[in-house]
Amino acid sequence: MIRRKRSSSTSSRKSSAPDISILGNQVTIYPSGYTESSAPSTTTSSLPHHASSSVADDSTPSTSASAEEQPLLESWARFRTSPFDFLREISVYISGNGWRSYDRVIGQPVFYSGFSEHMKGMVLASPMLRNKIAKLAEGRVAVEEREGLFVVQDGGRRDVPGREKRRREVERQLGEVAAEMTDGMICKMESKRFIRGAYYLVTQLLTRAYHQGGESYIDTMLREGFNLECFIEGGRSRTGKLLPPKFGILSFMVDSVLSGRVEDAIVCPVSAQYDKVIEVDSYISELLGQPKKKESLQEFLSASSILSLKLGRVDVRFHEPWSLRSFIAQQQDRHSRVSQPMSEQDQRIRLLRTMGYKVLSNINDVSVAMPTALIGTVLLTLRGRGVGRSELVRRVDWLSERVRQQGGRVAHFGGLPTDVVVQRGLEVLGPGLVGVVEGLPEDTYYAVDRFQLSFYRNMTIHLFISEALVSAALYTKVKLGGGPENERISHEVLLGQVLFLSRLFRAEFIFPTEGLEANLEKTLQGLEADDVIKITRQDDGVFVELSDSERRRGRENYDFYCFLIWPFIESAWLGAISLMMLTPPTEDEKDTWLNAKRVQDQAQILGKTLYHQGDLEYFESVNKETLKNGFEQFQEEGIIIVTKSKDTRIPATVRLVNSWVPRRDTETGRIAAEGVLWDFAEAISQSRREGKNRRDGTTVTDRVMSLVDRSGRSLFQEAATATSAQTHEIDERTGSAKKGRARRKEKSRARL
Repeated sequence: MIRRKRSSSTSSRKSSAPDISILGNQVTIYPSGYTESSAPSTTTSSLPHHASSSVADDSTPSTSASAEEQPLLESWARFRTSPFDFLREISVYISGNGWRSYDRVIGQPVFYSGFSEHMKGMVLASPMLRNKIAKLAEGRVAVEEREGLFVVQDGGRRDVPGREKRRREVERQLGEVAAEMTDGMICKMESKRFIRGAYYLVTQLLTRAYHQGGESYIDTMLREGFNLECFIEGGRSRTGKLLPPKFGILSFMVDSVLSGRVEDAIVCPVSAQYDKVIEVDSYISELLGQPKKKESLQEFLSASSILSLKLGRVDVRFHEPWSLRSFIAQQQDRHSRVSQPMSEQDQRIRLLRTMGYKVLSNINDVSVAMPTALIGTVLLTLRGRGVGRSELVRRVDWLSERVRQQGGRVAHFGGLPTDVVVQRGLEVLGPGLVGVVEGLPEDTYYAVDRFQLSFYRNMTIHLFISEALVSAALYTKVKLGGGPENERISHEVLLGQVLFLSRLFRAEFIFPTEGLEANLEKTLQGLEADDVIKITRQDDGVFVELSDSERRRGRENYDFYCFLIWPFIESAWLGAISLMMLTPPTEDEKDTWLNAKRVQDQAQILGKTLYHQGDLEYFESVNKETLKNGFEQFQEEGIIIVTKSKDTRIPATVRLVNSWVPRRDTETGRIAAEGVLWDFAEAISQSRREGKNRRDGTTVTDRVMSLVDRSGRSLFQEAATATSAQTHEIDERTGSAKKGRARRKEKSRARL
């Protein structure tokens, strides 16, 4: 399903229809603002070859999804169980039967004989590439000229013809290299028969082909009007959240427009979401520190077995396209008004960052909350062990409404009642993620694998990140108990904790662009309007506390926001505590650098230990990706120093900045729970969940610090062993070199 424009009604409990729905072989196009009724019907008109289409107006109800909804792909035959059917299906694709013919091309044609050579010729003829080759050739000849290779012996005159001949020769050689590289960049998909077979394998085995293009290649595609697809995040998210943007291809696109080589490029951000993400299991293994499993031919050929699973829906949404040239002009106009002038390079970097985050923001704007994401979010934000079916349906309805109020979207349910949608979502998630206790007055559901469910919860967290941070900051008082008077917080203290947490998670989440303080006021107003908090203005200041009605509700709405952010707060606390492992055991080791990867691995092992001993509440907090983001943030904050070598064989190393190194007790030698690093960890801990399984105290502190110290000492021991081995290797190399020189001298003497 595709949707281009946000519905004008964000508070309606109905699911607004998509712009285009595909049900079996029927395509229905809806006008903007159309809202689906609960008792639909459709008129259709036929399309040639393979599909039928209809156009619905605002008064025409659509086809009932419950009656008409069909899978886009029927179940496929598998080679092991039905080899003849498998081969027959391949032959249908290769022969181009029906809609598989690929005869009607939309946009620039690409699948025709001679396409690769045509594209290759355009790339090699591009002025940018020709100028680059000429510049490189001239540079090489200039080096050779300085070495005296173009001087005529008689009179020492300059050999101009020889120099020109050499320049043309170097240009030709560089042209051959460029041609070979370009040939490798362009996909050789010229045969429709090949494309049909390739499409079959792609849909059968769920593989994806990537190819990398140089700047000239991208420049040529944009100039000639070809569509160009790129993945702004640069890879697949292992956590369910959007990743920070990568700027490589964006940089090429911006340069093409800025230089005038390309008149304009139209950017269309796209969101693709799934009910069931089949790779989540492998993602979790990677996040827990297990190495990524290498793909093999055997697994590739057996991967079609996943098509027998219930994978639910795929939801694709397109944001309204926008002009790259207009965007650049707007940004340049904004930069010209800045009082402090910026260098051209700084302007370019800011332009790329703004563009990257604009695309991500657009993707967030059109993303939808899938039923599985709603169910996963509800199950992971409950205080109890499980939830009855009626309460699960009620909370999914509540969450759907909250998503819409936040300006988000809920996946198109096609007029189905929420109970049916929830049942389908539970079937897609399966018993491995959500369990059910039967034989009770009401079926009760519970989270079986919280770590995998967290992937689905993270698909919705961006909508509520501001409310979650405010709730976590307020929790520093709520956790103290003692009644409303004791649990309220001053606006000033609340602002300080929210700013602290926002800065802490700067690399984790994409925040609204209004500014932190303005966003805080907007969030407080929203929470007050929802009757979650109460803001009291007195002579001695402004105070924030839970509202009376929220207390009567058992804090269910407030707890929802806290449960969203608590796993990330725990992960940040784990990262901060792990930094204490970098405390040198002795004064002699204060200048020792530790292997950065081993430090992060040890931090994850420490987290697993703390979880199983009850000092960490959420196992998903032991997350390699979140810990990695945390260490990068600690580096930006000037807490640690990381050194990286240009030689990829040399691992990155890390150590604490001197002012952040904790002191050791002079008598026991243990790390003291004090100092600036300890205070930093405590500031994070103020917003951690404190439940029946965990209480902060002296005993807990001693136990945690003892584990930290033990883990740190093992890291320093590894570093000492590695240094000793390197020293021994250098000595052996030096000795071998000396022996080699001695042997060469002896041979020289023998020859004399």
